[in-house]
Amino acid sequence: MSVLTIRGLTKRYGKITALADLNLTIEAGNIYGLLGPNGSGKTTTLGIILGILGQDSGTFEWFDGNYGEDHRLKIGAILETPNFYPYLNADENLEIICHIKKDKKADLGALLELVNLKERRKSRFSTYSLGMKQRLAIAATLIGNPEVLIFDEPTNGLDPQGIAEVRDILKKIADRGKTVIMASHILDEVEKICSHVAIIKKGHLLATGPVGSIINSDITVELAAENIEALKSFVASLPFVKRIHVDKNIIEIGIDQHTDHSVINKLAFEQGILLTHFVARKKKLETEFLEITAKAG
Repeated sequence: MSVLTIRGLTKRYGKITALADLNLTIEAGNIYGLLGPNGSGKTTTLGIILGILGQDSGTFEWFDGNYGEDHRLKIGAILETPNFYPYLNADENLEIICHIKKDKKADLGALLELVNLKERRKSRFSTYSLGMKQRLAIAATLIGNPEVLIFDEPTNGLDPQGIAEVRDILKKIADRGKTVIMASHILDEVEKICSHVAIIKKGHLLATGPVGSIINSDITVELAAENIEALKSFVASLPFVKRIHVDKNIIEIGIDQHTDHSVINKLAFEQGILLTHFVARKKKLETEFLEITAKAG
Protein backbone atom coordinates (compact mmCIF):
# COMPACT_ATOMS: atom_id res chain seq x y z
CA MET A 1 0.00 0.00 0.00
CA SER A 2 1.18 3.52 -0.75
CA VAL A 3 1.24 5.68 2.36
CA LEU A 4 2.06 8.82 0.38
CA THR A 5 1.72 9.80 -3.27
CA ILE A 6 3.13 13.15 -4.43
CA ARG A 7 2.32 14.46 -7.92
CA GLY A 8 3.90 17.53 -9.49
CA LEU A 9 4.53 19.33 -6.21
CA THR A 10 5.88 22.85 -6.80
CA LYS A 11 6.67 25.60 -4.31
CA ARG A 12 8.18 29.02 -4.96
CA TYR A 13 9.43 31.77 -2.68
CA GLY A 14 9.52 34.80 -4.94
CA LYS A 15 12.10 34.08 -7.63
CA ILE A 16 13.39 31.00 -5.80
CA THR A 17 11.87 27.63 -6.71
CA ALA A 18 12.10 25.45 -3.60
CA LEU A 19 10.36 22.49 -5.27
CA ALA A 20 9.98 21.86 -8.98
CA ASP A 21 7.39 19.31 -10.13
CA LEU A 22 8.24 16.73 -7.45
CA ASN A 23 6.78 13.26 -8.02
CA LEU A 24 7.28 10.59 -5.37
CA THR A 25 5.55 7.48 -4.06
CA ILE A 26 6.35 6.06 -0.62
CA GLU A 27 5.27 2.52 0.17
CA ALA A 28 4.29 1.21 3.59
CA GLY A 29 6.94 -0.33 5.81
CA ASN A 30 9.97 1.43 4.33
CA ILE A 31 12.50 3.76 5.92
CA TYR A 32 12.55 6.47 3.28
CA GLY A 33 15.32 9.04 3.19
CA LEU A 34 14.97 12.44 1.52
CA LEU A 35 18.61 13.19 0.83
CA GLY A 36 20.05 16.46 -0.31
CA PRO A 37 22.24 19.41 0.68
CA ASN A 38 20.84 22.25 2.75
CA GLY A 39 18.40 24.29 0.70
CA SER A 40 17.49 21.39 -1.59
CA GLY A 41 13.78 21.43 -0.68
CA LYS A 42 13.60 18.60 1.84
CA THR A 43 12.06 20.58 4.71
CA THR A 44 9.72 22.36 2.30
CA THR A 45 8.49 18.97 1.12
CA LEU A 46 7.84 17.81 4.68
CA GLY A 47 6.11 21.08 5.53
CA ILE A 48 3.73 20.73 2.59
CA ILE A 49 2.80 17.08 3.16
CA LEU A 50 2.13 17.87 6.83
CA GLY A 51 -0.17 20.74 5.92
CA ILE A 52 2.08 23.41 7.44
CA LEU A 53 2.94 25.00 4.08
CA GLY A 54 0.83 25.45 0.99
CA GLN A 55 2.08 24.40 -2.43
CA ASP A 56 1.80 26.55 -5.56
CA SER A 57 0.79 23.56 -7.66
CA GLY A 58 0.65 19.78 -7.52
CA THR A 59 -1.09 17.39 -5.15
CA PHE A 60 -0.32 14.82 -2.48
CA GLU A 61 -2.43 12.07 -0.99
CA TRP A 62 -1.97 10.10 2.22
CA PHE A 63 -2.91 6.42 2.53
CA ASP A 64 -4.59 6.35 -0.90
CA GLY A 65 -7.28 8.60 0.56
CA ASN A 66 -8.55 5.88 2.91
CA TYR A 67 -8.66 8.09 6.01
CA GLY A 68 -9.82 11.35 4.44
CA GLU A 69 -9.09 14.36 6.65
CA ASP A 70 -8.38 12.01 9.58
CA HIS A 71 -5.08 11.02 7.97
CA ARG A 72 -3.27 13.44 10.33
CA LEU A 73 -4.13 11.13 13.23
CA LYS A 74 -2.04 8.43 11.54
CA ILE A 75 1.12 10.56 11.35
CA GLY A 76 3.71 11.51 13.98
CA ALA A 77 6.33 14.13 13.14
CA ILE A 78 9.27 16.22 14.38
CA LEU A 79 10.22 19.15 12.16
CA GLU A 80 12.07 21.53 14.45
CA THR A 81 14.20 21.28 17.61
CA PRO A 82 12.25 19.29 20.23
CA ASN A 83 10.36 21.60 22.59
CA PHE A 84 8.92 20.45 25.88
CA TYR A 85 8.23 22.09 29.22
CA PRO A 86 11.71 22.36 30.77
CA TYR A 87 10.46 22.10 34.38
CA LEU A 88 8.47 18.90 33.74
CA ASN A 89 9.85 15.38 33.57
CA ALA A 90 9.45 12.89 30.71
CA ASP A 91 6.26 11.35 32.06
CA GLU A 92 4.61 14.72 32.61
CA ASN A 93 5.55 16.03 29.17
CA LEU A 94 4.32 12.88 27.45
CA GLU A 95 1.06 12.97 29.42
CA ILE A 96 0.41 16.39 27.89
CA ILE A 97 1.01 14.94 24.43
CA CYS A 98 -1.41 12.10 25.26
CA HIS A 99 -4.04 14.67 26.19
CA ILE A 100 -3.49 16.63 22.98
CA LYS A 101 -3.70 13.47 20.85
CA LYS A 102 -6.59 12.09 22.95
CA ASP A 103 -4.68 8.86 23.53
CA LYS A 104 -5.68 7.24 26.82
CA LYS A 105 -3.99 3.91 26.08
CA ALA A 106 -0.38 4.93 25.53
CA ASP A 107 2.11 2.85 27.52
CA LEU A 108 4.58 5.56 28.49
CA GLY A 109 6.89 3.10 30.18
CA ALA A 110 7.21 1.04 27.00
CA LEU A 111 7.77 4.14 24.88
CA LEU A 112 10.47 5.46 27.22
CA GLU A 113 12.12 2.05 27.27
CA LEU A 114 12.16 2.01 23.47
CA VAL A 115 14.01 5.35 23.40
CA ASN A 116 16.32 4.44 26.31
CA LEU A 117 14.90 7.01 28.72
CA LYS A 118 13.04 4.86 31.22
CA GLU A 119 15.67 5.36 33.91
CA ARG A 120 15.48 9.13 33.47
CA ARG A 121 11.70 9.41 33.19
CA LYS A 122 11.45 11.42 36.44
CA SER A 123 14.24 13.86 35.53
CA ARG A 124 13.28 17.33 34.37
CA PHE A 125 13.56 17.99 30.64
CA SER A 126 15.99 20.84 31.33
CA THR A 127 18.54 18.31 32.60
CA TYR A 128 18.51 16.28 29.38
CA SER A 129 21.32 16.22 26.84
CA LEU A 130 20.54 17.02 23.21
CA GLY A 131 20.40 13.33 22.38
CA MET A 132 18.00 12.63 25.24
CA LYS A 133 15.76 15.50 24.13
CA GLN A 134 15.68 14.09 20.62
CA ARG A 135 14.83 10.62 21.90
CA LEU A 136 11.98 12.00 24.03
CA ALA A 137 10.65 13.74 20.93
CA ILE A 138 10.72 10.42 19.08
CA ALA A 139 8.73 8.85 21.92
CA ALA A 140 6.20 11.71 21.64
CA THR A 141 5.68 11.03 17.92
CA LEU A 142 4.69 7.45 18.74
CA ILE A 143 1.80 8.49 20.98
CA GLY A 144 -1.46 7.77 19.24
CA ASN A 145 0.06 4.74 17.47
CA PRO A 146 0.65 6.48 14.10
CA GLU A 147 1.39 4.48 10.97
CA VAL A 148 3.95 6.98 9.63
CA LEU A 149 6.75 8.80 11.47
CA ILE A 150 8.38 11.88 9.91
CA PHE A 151 11.71 13.28 11.08
CA ASP A 152 13.64 16.28 9.77
CA GLU A 153 17.39 15.79 10.31
CA PRO A 154 16.90 13.47 13.32
CA THR A 155 20.63 13.10 14.03
CA ASN A 156 21.64 16.71 13.41
CA GLY A 157 23.97 18.07 16.10
CA LEU A 158 24.30 14.77 17.94
CA ASP A 159 27.59 13.18 18.93
CA PRO A 160 28.51 9.74 17.51
CA GLN A 161 26.88 7.91 20.43
CA GLY A 162 23.69 9.96 20.05
CA ILE A 163 23.61 9.31 16.32
CA ALA A 164 23.98 5.56 16.89
CA GLU A 165 21.19 5.57 19.48
CA VAL A 166 18.75 7.42 17.20
CA ARG A 167 19.69 5.15 14.29
CA ASP A 168 18.95 2.08 16.40
CA ILE A 169 15.60 3.49 17.57
CA LEU A 170 14.46 4.32 14.04
CA LYS A 171 15.27 0.79 12.92
CA LYS A 172 13.29 -0.64 15.85
CA ILE A 173 10.33 1.56 14.91
CA ALA A 174 10.48 0.32 11.31
CA ASP A 175 10.70 -3.28 12.54
CA ARG A 176 7.31 -2.73 14.20
CA GLY A 177 5.77 -2.16 10.78
CA LYS A 178 5.85 1.64 10.85
CA THR A 179 6.83 3.71 7.84
CA VAL A 180 9.61 6.20 8.55
CA ILE A 181 10.27 9.26 6.39
CA MET A 182 13.41 11.21 7.26
CA ALA A 183 15.10 14.19 5.66
CA SER A 184 18.86 14.35 6.00
CA HIS A 185 21.99 15.79 4.45
CA ILE A 186 24.16 13.24 6.27
CA LEU A 187 24.91 10.71 3.56
CA ASP A 188 26.38 8.02 5.76
CA GLU A 189 23.32 8.00 8.03
CA VAL A 190 20.91 7.61 5.13
CA GLU A 191 22.96 4.68 3.88
CA LYS A 192 22.96 3.01 7.32
CA ILE A 193 19.32 3.68 8.24
CA CYS A 194 17.19 3.85 5.11
CA SER A 195 15.80 1.13 2.85
CA HIS A 196 14.86 3.67 0.15
CA VAL A 197 16.21 7.06 -0.83
CA ALA A 198 15.16 10.07 -2.91
CA ILE A 199 17.99 12.42 -3.88
CA ILE A 200 16.88 16.05 -4.21
CA LYS A 201 18.89 19.06 -5.37
CA LYS A 202 17.57 22.60 -5.81
CA GLY A 203 14.01 21.30 -5.63
CA HIS A 204 14.49 18.71 -8.37
CA LEU A 205 14.23 14.96 -7.81
CA LEU A 206 17.41 13.44 -9.27
CA ALA A 207 17.05 9.77 -8.34
CA THR A 208 14.82 7.55 -6.24
CA GLY A 209 14.55 3.87 -5.36
CA PRO A 210 15.90 1.24 -2.98
CA VAL A 211 19.25 2.24 -1.48
CA GLY A 212 20.79 -0.85 -3.10
CA SER A 213 19.67 0.24 -6.56
CA ILE A 214 20.90 3.81 -6.16
CA ILE A 215 24.25 2.67 -4.82
CA ASN A 216 26.46 0.43 -6.91
CA SER A 217 26.47 -2.68 -4.71
CA ASP A 218 29.55 -4.25 -6.30
CA ILE A 219 32.77 -4.57 -4.33
CA THR A 220 35.87 -3.11 -5.97
CA VAL A 221 39.11 -4.98 -5.26
CA GLU A 222 42.53 -3.51 -6.04
CA LEU A 223 45.31 -6.04 -6.64
CA ALA A 224 49.01 -5.89 -7.39
CA ALA A 225 51.85 -8.41 -7.70
CA GLU A 226 55.42 -8.44 -8.93
CA ASN A 227 54.37 -10.45 -12.01
CA ILE A 228 51.55 -8.22 -13.29
CA GLU A 229 50.98 -10.30 -16.45
CA ALA A 230 50.47 -13.47 -14.41
CA LEU A 231 48.06 -11.56 -12.19
CA LYS A 232 46.09 -10.38 -15.24
CA SER A 233 45.71 -13.94 -16.49
CA PHE A 234 44.74 -15.12 -13.01
CA VAL A 235 41.93 -12.61 -12.43
CA ALA A 236 40.64 -13.15 -15.99
CA SER A 237 40.15 -16.83 -15.12
CA LEU A 238 38.02 -16.12 -12.04
CA PRO A 239 34.34 -16.79 -12.85
CA PHE A 240 32.99 -14.28 -10.30
CA VAL A 241 34.90 -11.27 -11.67
CA LYS A 242 32.52 -8.83 -13.40
CA ARG A 243 35.01 -6.32 -14.73
CA ILE A 244 38.77 -5.75 -14.96
CA HIS A 245 40.57 -2.43 -15.20
CA VAL A 246 44.35 -2.05 -15.30
CA ASP A 247 45.93 1.21 -14.13
CA LYS A 248 49.71 1.03 -14.33
CA ASN A 249 50.72 -1.61 -11.78
CA ILE A 250 47.28 -1.91 -10.10
CA ILE A 251 44.55 -4.21 -11.35
CA GLU A 252 41.05 -3.24 -10.29
CA ILE A 253 38.27 -5.83 -10.46
CA GLY A 254 34.57 -5.72 -9.67
CA ILE A 255 32.81 -8.52 -7.85
CA ASP A 256 29.37 -8.99 -6.34
CA GLN A 257 28.95 -7.75 -2.77
CA HIS A 258 28.04 -11.26 -1.59
CA THR A 259 31.24 -12.81 -2.92
CA ASP A 260 33.88 -13.62 -0.30
CA HIS A 261 36.71 -11.48 -1.66
CA SER A 262 39.20 -12.97 0.82
CA VAL A 263 39.26 -16.15 -1.29
CA ILE A 264 41.11 -14.23 -4.03
CA ASN A 265 44.29 -14.07 -1.95
CA LYS A 266 44.09 -17.80 -1.26
CA LEU A 267 43.53 -18.72 -4.91
CA ALA A 268 46.36 -16.43 -6.05
CA PHE A 269 48.76 -18.02 -3.59
CA GLU A 270 47.80 -21.48 -4.88
CA GLN A 271 48.72 -20.26 -8.37
CA GLY A 272 52.12 -19.10 -7.12
CA ILE A 273 51.18 -15.42 -7.21
CA LEU A 274 52.11 -13.35 -4.15
CA LEU A 275 49.94 -10.27 -3.85
CA THR A 276 51.76 -7.09 -2.86
CA HIS A 277 48.57 -5.02 -2.73
CA PHE A 278 45.04 -6.10 -1.77
CA VAL A 279 42.32 -3.54 -0.96
CA ALA A 280 38.56 -4.18 -1.09
CA ARG A 281 36.08 -1.31 -0.91
CA LYS A 282 32.40 -0.77 -1.47
CA LYS A 283 31.14 2.25 -3.36
CA LYS A 284 29.61 4.55 -0.79
CA LEU A 285 26.43 6.56 -1.05
CA GLU A 286 28.54 9.71 -0.76
CA THR A 287 30.34 8.89 -4.00
CA GLU A 288 27.08 8.03 -5.73
CA PHE A 289 25.41 11.18 -4.39
CA LEU A 290 28.22 13.44 -5.60
CA GLU A 291 28.17 11.81 -9.03
CA ILE A 292 24.39 12.18 -9.39
CA THR A 293 24.30 15.79 -8.19
CA ALA A 294 27.33 16.73 -10.32
CA LYS A 295 25.53 15.49 -13.44
CA ALA A 296 22.54 17.65 -12.53
CA GLY A 297 24.70 20.78 -12.44
